[in-house]
Amino acid sequence: MTEVLIAVAGALAETRMHTAALVHVLTVEQNRASLTVEMGQEEEGSLPYLISLTHIMRMHKCGESDLYRLVKLTLVLYPAFSQTWFTRPKTKQLRYEERGRGGDYDRSGFGRFDRGGSSRWSDKSDEDDWSKPLPPSERLEQELFSGSNTGINFEKYDDIPVEATGSNCPPHIESFSDVDMGEIIMGNIELTRYTRPTPVQKHAIPIIKEKRDLMACAQTGSGKTAAFLLPILSQIYADGPGDALRAMKENGRYGRRKQYPISLVLAPTRELAVQIYEEARKFAYRSRVRPCVVYGGADIGQQIRDLERGCHLLVATPGRLVDMMERGKIGLDFCKYLVLDEADRMLDMGFEPQIRRIVEQDTMPPKGVRHTMMFSATFPKEIQMLARDFLDEYIFLAVGRVGSTSENITQKVVWVEESDKRSFLLDLLNATGKDSLTLVFVETKKGADALEDFLYHEGYACTSIHGDRSQRDREEALHQFRSGKSPILVATAVAARGLDISNVKHVINFDLPSDIEEYVHRIGRTGRVGNLGLATSFFNERNINITKDLLDLLVEAKQEVPSWLENMAYEQHHKGGGSRGRSKSSRFSGGFGARDYRTSSGSGSSSFSSSRSTSSRSGGSSSRGFGGGGYGGFYNSDGYGGNYNSQGVDWWGN
Repeated sequence: MTEVLIAVAGALAETRMHTAALVHVLTVEQNRASLTVEMGQEEEGSLPYLISLTHIMRMHKCGESDLYRLVKLTLVLYPAFSQTWFTRPKTKQLRYEERGRGGDYDRSGFGRFDRGGSSRWSDKSDEDDWSKPLPPSERLEQELFSGSNTGINFEKYDDIPVEATGSNCPPHIESFSDVDMGEIIMGNIELTRYTRPTPVQKHAIPIIKEKRDLMACAQTGSGKTAAFLLPILSQIYADGPGDALRAMKENGRYGRRKQYPISLVLAPTRELAVQIYEEARKFAYRSRVRPCVVYGGADIGQQIRDLERGCHLLVATPGRLVDMMERGKIGLDFCKYLVLDEADRMLDMGFEPQIRRIVEQDTMPPKGVRHTMMFSATFPKEIQMLARDFLDEYIFLAVGRVGSTSENITQKVVWVEESDKRSFLLDLLNATGKDSLTLVFVETKKGADALEDFLYHEGYACTSIHGDRSQRDREEALHQFRSGKSPILVATAVAARGLDISNVKHVINFDLPSDIEEYVHRIGRTGRVGNLGLATSFFNERNINITKDLLDLLVEAKQEVPSWLENMAYEQHHKGGGSRGRSKSSRFSGGFGARDYRTSSGSGSSSFSSSRSTSSRSGGSSSRGFGGGGYGGFYNSDGYGGNYNSQGVDWWGN
């Protein structure tokens, strides 16, 4: 720790660094320094030096020149400092790599007191080469990778059809080693224990590496986060920071400078933004890239302070990013890579004006100059318009749904009157088992709170999450649920998409949504990456509007269809009624989530692949259903609740 202080003092003396730089490090380090002194680990003569600088900082309002003279005087009084630290060989100077990039004790930066990113005190000979890994950190490595999931049954992935359309589609890969992503990325892939790429990764990684724009239809949990992070970070490591670093150095004082991220990832919700950020931290390990995340509902002051320490890859929700841009904290002048994740969800939430403000009305490079990727589970007309405006000669990638729901997700639809829902829910929970993670969806925030109170008074360990809860409360609820301390989570639609909770065994639609696509996303929280799950939905007269869509979906997924549901759909059809949703063919044809609308006019070429010859390219019904996998496609089979055994006797008598 003292080494850091002395190094800062030396830099101040030699380069006349701004006073704010020294003050910042002193405020962060002085408490730890005092503790180290008490433990008897300080070198002789360093304590007076520390006390002098801290005293000046706290008791006097000295200018930069005064502090500069103080440091020069200190070096005269303690010449051993200069001899010991400022003239050491470069191999010794690498000790300062243990200090994070302007670090703090938060989730950003890399090093001894930090969690990812680069170093300010790097060996000058390697400073410009971002492709070389920094020294490892055992503590950080344990933090980032100790929870990596293993034990995937990749046989479930082999049945997934993938279709790529567009001109000159790059060939897909079968292994991560098939494409050169550099030493840092390959090392981090090994640490995450990813054995082979998922279907979306097989196709998206070479497309992005070729710097082609991409519009991908892929479900949450299909491994799409790693599919765009791996090639983007690989390119940043190979190319270096470019003009962005120079712009940040020239822009204002330390601690007040504007940040110019090289890559921007937009996400619809706070939870998804944090998940992407955590994945970015893993793949930025031992690199000079510093990921950051900004989202609404959290302390903006803390987020600004985190940004000011450096930001090369930014994950953001649209509203908070616009706020940061208007405050002059973020500039997009040098943004090379733009990712819109869950684009359909962002439009559903009303973020299109903010997205267009960010992409079209500020300083972001135009399409054709920047590299743009869009990921979405569905592609209605609004998304196609966005792709037309944002993407340049893009490749459309349609990835079939993960696994077969006839094997992975058992879907049950039961008629339950509104007044009977709570007692029916208790029966389900008793049959499921207290340790199994169960996700219960309701339509309203008030309903979520009321159901949580009811279950609590019935003796169930449960928690809830909805839009009115504070960010801290939401994060705590998710932590309690993931850890199994509260194995029942009552949620509104805010938790239906983007959450990476890999070991959910049972999804219960206490209130069915009015939109069949929302139903698809909800049940996709279970049965992820080929693992088994159960989805139960309570249906009554309030849900008649989705009868036909629900019936079509169950038939396509080869699920058991209740006779009363068939009768209702038949009656609706002959009465001229129908659902409010779009037709089945536009959403679920052939097991794909969408089709490239450009092919309707005969444009573009197409490449199709599947590792099984039985995969159908298009048309007709498909056994491929819904679900998804964890990031990169890994699941820990030893999680809470074990595996749902489809061969044993369950609550349904199967």
